[in-house]
Amino acid sequence: MSDIRIKIEKRARKAIVQYAFLRWENAVIIGMVLLLMFFLPQPFKGWPIWGWPALGVLGVAAMVFSSITDVNANAKVQLDLFQERFNPRKVQDAELRNEVEKALEYQRRIEAYISKQRAGVLRDRLVDTAGQLADWVSHIYQLALRLDAYRHDPLLAQERAAVPKELEALTSRQSLEKNQEVKKQLEAVIESKRKQLESLVALNSRMEKAELQLEQSNTALATVYSQAQLISAQDIESGRSDRLRQDIQDQIARLNDLVSSLNEVYDYRGPGI
Repeated sequence: MSDIRIKIEKRARKAIVQYAFLRWENAVIIGMVLLLMFFLPQPFKGWPIWGWPALGVLGVAAMVFSSITDVNANAKVQLDLFQERFNPRKVQDAELRNEVEKALEYQRRIEAYISKQRAGVLRDRLVDTAGQLADWVSHIYQLALRLDAYRHDPLLAQERAAVPKELEALTSRQSLEKNQEVKKQLEAVIESKRKQLESLVALNSRMEKAELQLEQSNTALATVYSQAQLISAQDIESGRSDRLRQDIQDQIARLNDLVSSLNEVYDYRGPGI
């Protein structure tokens, strides 16, 4: 299981326990116990003084137990924490934000499907698959943040527009310059501008590749969602689930390589990374 999912599951367990004790139903039970102890301390002869508090403790304990063992509640808390960690609102670009939201939605559906499965080998395999998806969604989120930073970087936008014009003007000036010293200085400046332009072109090429990979990754995630629902106990024995896991690992590896390459050419440390 991925480190991301482990950390989120730990936070989810703490949140569930906190929710279990702070449920409004528990407040009602405690309030009723206090009222009954004051207005009806002994409903019938032989009723012990600790009768109402004991029933209150049992009622609260039942509520806490039902909350902790509620599979749907646990899944909802865990998904809320995923939404908090990979917050789409931190992505300014609407198109990129939509890609992140789609990835989170597929993950939500897969998690919901797994939560409905009975305990056993099939559920364990699907949980392991969901653990890998946490890494997948994490890489999609990081990729979206980097693309978002690139699209909203005013300095880079200015350079992409200005450098080609500056290079053209410098080249034209050099061709007309008669002074050899000035001409030599212009040549050095032109070489520097050419390197700057090459860097901008290379960065833009990486970003275009990243955009295509982001779209492809979400398409592949949709396929995994469909395949996860088709896997049965027989498919585990046939190795179909292993092939699905390998496909997921391949996608994660590609995304990881791409994110790493973007880190090399465009140093961006976004929120939550």
